[in-house]
Amino acid sequence: MDKGIENLVSARKLLKASVEKSKALELSLEKTGPRMDEINQRLPSLEVAIRPIRAQTDALSAVGGHINRAVVPAAAVLKWLADIVEYLEDHKVADSRFISGLKTALKSLRELEAGEEKGRLDGGLLEVALDRLENEFRRLLTENSVPLPMSSPTLPGEQACIAPSPLPVAVIQKLQAILGRLIANGRLNNCISIYVEVRSSNVRASLQALNLDYLEISVSEFNNVASIEVYIAQWGKHLEFAVKHLFEAEYKLCNDVFERMGLDVWKSCFAKIAAQAGILAFLQFGKTVTESKKDPIKLLKLLDIFASLSKLRLDFNRLFGGDACAEIQNLTRDLIKRVIEGACEIFWELLVQVELQRHAQPPADCSIPRVVTFITDYCNKLLGDDYKPILTQVLVIERSWKHEKFQERILVGELLNLVKAIELNLETWSKGYEDAASSYLFLMNYHWHLYKYLKGTKLGGLLGDSWLSEHEQYKEYYSAIFLRESWGKLPALLSREGLILFFGGRATARNLVKQRLKSFNEAFDDMYKKQSSWVIPDKDLRDKTCQVIIQTIVPVYRSYMQNYGPLVEQDPSASKYAKYTAQSLEKMFNSLFHPKPAKQGSFKVRQPSGKFNNGVVEQYQTSPTAVK
Repeated sequence: MDKGIENLVSARKLLKASVEKSKALELSLEKTGPRMDEINQRLPSLEVAIRPIRAQTDALSAVGGHINRAVVPAAAVLKWLADIVEYLEDHKVADSRFISGLKTALKSLRELEAGEEKGRLDGGLLEVALDRLENEFRRLLTENSVPLPMSSPTLPGEQACIAPSPLPVAVIQKLQAILGRLIANGRLNNCISIYVEVRSSNVRASLQALNLDYLEISVSEFNNVASIEVYIAQWGKHLEFAVKHLFEAEYKLCNDVFERMGLDVWKSCFAKIAAQAGILAFLQFGKTVTESKKDPIKLLKLLDIFASLSKLRLDFNRLFGGDACAEIQNLTRDLIKRVIEGACEIFWELLVQVELQRHAQPPADCSIPRVVTFITDYCNKLLGDDYKPILTQVLVIERSWKHEKFQERILVGELLNLVKAIELNLETWSKGYEDAASSYLFLMNYHWHLYKYLKGTKLGGLLGDSWLSEHEQYKEYYSAIFLRESWGKLPALLSREGLILFFGGRATARNLVKQRLKSFNEAFDDMYKKQSSWVIPDKDLRDKTCQVIIQTIVPVYRSYMQNYGPLVEQDPSASKYAKYTAQSLEKMFNSLFHPKPAKQGSFKVRQPSGKFNNGVVEQYQTSPTAVK
């Protein structure tokens, strides 16, 4: 009996103790929330303790220990609570409702541990610290990234030096130290994103000063290549600056900062910077030019683009080689292909274009046809030191694609064929004038132009001295025929025949003088009116022609008026016959054949087979009639 009472008392004490422990456990769980808040409040001081930029690499290694020591107590508390709940449930010390409440509280703590917003109990402090390191990584990059001003262009033949690193060595070392800790905790992608964002923004800021809005121009926004010619010239200089200075520096910096991560990492990082900073916009502008309407000037501009790309070929291969830059490589290859195909198509079509001009009407003012001045200047450009090597290279590549060999004589022969086509055109045009004198003046202008403006040029050298001399002789020939068939007919109208015989018959002589002066005036007025619209573009030839006309007519007229003018000067209708003085005639002759301030001349491209769109060549916008 006594023993049974003792067992009952012991059970009572055990139950009471278990209940007290349960109450203590409940109280402990209620206090867990404030303890977590206390841990969060201690985070700033921990962040200060592990700030890496004020510590050496060895000190950074100790950061993990500090974090671990801070995390272990918190993790132990959570483990201890889980063990107690498990014990209570297994031994059925508390009722199921109470146990359920404890489980709910424990679940909340575990969710808090796994949650990224509040931080995990076993890594929350580390996550926050790593976030701080990311911010420090961004700050170091941002504060030390300064836009690079455009430098003076590289001198011809000068080797472009590798741009120095745009960040101080000490800053690079700090970035590497931070990277080491962040990458060890799975944050490589975050680091790359921050780096690409900051550095690409810096490159864009450097380029922004160059006013690159023209890179966004679309084909529909301009009529022809000539209208954006100035942008194409800027494009080459700006692309060279971007590649040799900006992207070169970024390439080196990516290697310096990410070299420990391996080649693939830093190459990929650089590729993203290049793409986001604007290299794709440069390539797109080149493509836009290739898609514009075809005209002869476009050939020169395509050669300019090819020259710029060829000059940067080694830089492109080194900077943008590898799988990471595949998009840039593909766009560059596509652009080069478009440039070569477009340039060759225009070049081989030039002869067809000149032949199509043969059926056009000759210039009404007898001046040099636009196509003549354009083609002769154009051929000299293509034969010049600036374009001939580039055009040759382009034609060599095009022929190689067709498995054909290219020889320089093909290029020269094609340009000489253009000149031959021009000669045939001029022969045809000269026959299109109804008035013989206008045809002679036209031929005089044409032969003089070929002689004077091709002598001493690359094209003139190919044609030869005998060819040039032949055109000079033709100029003299047609000049003489023009004078004979036009103004040379006027002196005969001032004949003195019969005036001596009738010297005693004043009235009869007066009538003869009146009649002859009237005929002279009518012929002069008609011829002057007609030729007032004719043009001799070259000043030297114009002055010489006017002087020959003056010497042919004015002395004869002056002598005639001195001898026979008094016969009509006293006549009431004298002004009808003595309309001009020798001085007024000379002045009028000197006013002939001057170019008129006229519309811009143009060489319009026709469409023989749908390959060429209509376009106006504006490279040589000065009208041929304005050549001095």
